Amino acid sequence: MVVLQTSGISKTYGVRSVLDRASLTLQAGERAGLVGPNGAGKTTLLKILAGQLQPDGGEVSKSAGVSLGYLPQGSIISSGSTVMEEMLLVCRDLIDQEDTLRELERRMGDPGLAKDPRTFSQVSEEYATLSEDFRIRGGYEFRANIKAVLNGLNFGEEYHQRVVDTLSGGQKTRLALARLLAARPGLLILDEPTNHLDLETLSWVEKYLQSYPGAILVVSHDRYFLDSLVGSVHELDRGRLRRYTGNYSQFAALRAEQARLALKQFERQQEEIARAEDFIRRNIARASTTGRAQSRQKALEKVELLEKPAEFKGARFSFAIERPSSREVLTVKNLAVGYGGQALCRGINLNLERGERVALVGPNGAGKSTLLKTLAGYLRPLGGHILTGTNVSLGYYDQEQSRLSGETTVLEELWNRYPHMDEKDVRGVLGSFLFSGDDVFKTVSQLSGGEKARLSLAVLMLRRANLLVLDEPTNHLDVYSREVLEESLADYGGTLLFVSHDRYFLNKLAGRVIEISPAGVESYTGNYDQFLAKRVRRDAQANGNGAASAEKELAREAYRREKEAQRLRERMERRLADLEKSIEETEARIASLEDQTYRPEVYQNLDLLLEKNTDLEKLRSLLQSLYLQWESATEELSCQSQ
Repeated sequence: MVVLQTSGISKTYGVRSVLDRASLTLQAGERAGLVGPNGAGKTTLLKILAGQLQPDGGEVSKSAGVSLGYLPQGSIISSGSTVMEEMLLVCRDLIDQEDTLRELERRMGDPGLAKDPRTFSQVSEEYATLSEDFRIRGGYEFRANIKAVLNGLNFGEEYHQRVVDTLSGGQKTRLALARLLAARPGLLILDEPTNHLDLETLSWVEKYLQSYPGAILVVSHDRYFLDSLVGSVHELDRGRLRRYTGNYSQFAALRAEQARLALKQFERQQEEIARAEDFIRRNIARASTTGRAQSRQKALEKVELLEKPAEFKGARFSFAIERPSSREVLTVKNLAVGYGGQALCRGINLNLERGERVALVGPNGAGKSTLLKTLAGYLRPLGGHILTGTNVSLGYYDQEQSRLSGETTVLEELWNRYPHMDEKDVRGVLGSFLFSGDDVFKTVSQLSGGEKARLSLAVLMLRRANLLVLDEPTNHLDVYSREVLEESLADYGGTLLFVSHDRYFLNKLAGRVIEISPAGVESYTGNYDQFLAKRVRRDAQANGNGAASAEKELAREAYRREKEAQRLRERMERRLADLEKSIEETEARIASLEDQTYRPEVYQNLDLLLEKNTDLEKLRSLLQSLYLQWESATEELSCQSQ
């Protein structure tokens, strides 16, 4: 059943078209992601779907009886009510229904009513009907569900009676999400719901949404979150929507392959046109060949020209080092960090060696950013020692971009830091970070969060430091810029110490994970997923008797996965063999047809030539599809074998 559908949605701001006949369909129970570059119009589209903004053209239709819940980006609650009172407001109709049931129970318990069988029967029937409706609507579970949602979003019992307006901005944002989840609408529309969530809370939200009974449309830059949740991805680019089946990783692979094939098809058509034009030019004036040239000319005029695929204008940058550091980059001994003499974390001991990529994780408030600022020299340690190796040059990325000057222009901000550079070189660097034309004359205070992030990265890149200390470098970056940042840091020749809530980013870069807590730090070798697995085993061992059963369960699960992977590999290999056979047969048919088009009885017969060319185009399209399937299957088999 379709729960939401748009047809030809258009929206323009001034002369800029944000949405251009964008169409989208959501089925009941579907979990869909919406992605696109910053500024593409994702938030505008969500507001139109939620009824908060009217489109200039097109229609939005929603199935009758389906409730819609919308979480705007950065949504916060301002209220003088307590946290629990605010949560109960979303279940006001159930509470009213519950009060009616209690009143009916009181009446049925009245001895006087028992003396009036007819009235008693009517009240009993009303109670039974209302009670069943109350049960179907979740009336007997809504209070437990509210508590589960609050606990999952880090609002324990101690918060239930707190006044909402006394909460921090991040807590108010989490409460807005909690209230929406507790309302359980038939369609959830979420704009960046993972902002302000630590990794533990983020994992809980994922699991909750995975079992959510309604449909979900979510905008998120968290690719790990999208991979674990969505089964389809809608890409918004240049005002149009395109749907892909699969999670984010599958979408990214398919989009890249389609772009490659589209460019290849365009280039091949251009080559064919050039050959035909050359043939016509050489033969049109000769009496013996003018007929063939004219036939080619007519056939060429009927060719439907392909448009050259537009190049995606993403950021382009890379990090380099001026000189290598010593093997021992950083040594921290019994360090205490905090503010105003109040320690957030004590007993921190860690060693960082040249070339390591180390991720720092822990709950919000554990002191991750404070530790990075202390290591970077922007905060004084409250105790302990920090020893820096020989030739270590440190570059620090501040998630708040507090070191950027609000009143300088983008050009001045970079040029003032590196005055030895020529203006054209400074502009070239800014251009690689998507600041072009008049954008370089914007003041820093006019920039969006994503633009400030890119400017900070430009400053950091020119630093050429051999130790990068990064505090949430992916914040405010769209998924495409995050991918470029990952690739550039993967090729970086120095040492990395970073904090990130982007688990995709963590898995791609981390070779070691350090978990921070008030008691100190604990180190785990491997990426984020490996860290989670090791921590599960650690916690199981700490439970004594549960350790053995946990290990057995892990072993059983590993065996089951291996057998399943083996069966999958065998199916993939058979599929690959079938595709290779089909490719060989199709290529042979194409070669045969191409030979036929050069025969006089064909190229002198325009109708027959057009027929052959039509058959050729169909076969070439089939071949492209087979190649796409073959490369996708090869990649899947390769990933499966690793």
